[in-house]
Amino acid sequence: MTDILLIRHGETSWNAERRLQGHLDIALNDAGQRQADALGRALAAEHFDLIVASDLQRAHATAHAVARHHKLPVHTDPRLRERGYGAFEGLLYADIEERYPQDFASWQARNVDAVMPHGGRVAESFRMFYHRSIEAILDWAARHPDARLALVAHGGVLECAYREAQQMELATPRSFPIKNASINRFRVRDGKLEMTSWGEIDHLADLARDELP
Repeated sequence: MTDILLIRHGETSWNAERRLQGHLDIALNDAGQRQADALGRALAAEHFDLIVASDLQRAHATAHAVARHHKLPVHTDPRLRERGYGAFEGLLYADIEERYPQDFASWQARNVDAVMPHGGRVAESFRMFYHRSIEAILDWAARHPDARLALVAHGGVLECAYREAQQMELATPRSFPIKNASINRFRVRDGKLEMTSWGEIDHLADLARDELP
């Protein structure tokens, strides 16, 4: 059995304005760095054998905020990247709807085999992305049996893990929150992903209070 903490990166300015990031390498904003620091403090007393992050800097920086409390290196795995959205990347949702109305409608209707226009970057269907994400998570677990891992990734990767553990159909609407810098606990037993806790954000409560007027 392998225990996995699956963590979403801290906030970026593009998260805040609902601009699609995908594979674009966007840094944490000031709020996101504070979230990452709070996450690191919250996990300082927990034991990890390995810390792995997506190779995109928003995930990598969040992982380093955890790793510095444990004197562990951060390993990178591009398979833990967010979904590739091709030409959609860098656009606001409203802009996508205006420029690519048919592709936007297919995306919002959860056509899991639809692929966005590639543009200058890779585009993946949700099914392709799902298999990539789950393969990466299970591979790290298989390579480190009886270990405790922290995997720092993206909202889409977390969604895939939730669906896999809950055996949810890919086309069903998402009905669960995916918060920046949230802690989500899983275990892999006999090659199967199980969820034990979802959406822990108590460590961010003081930050929310600080932002009140």
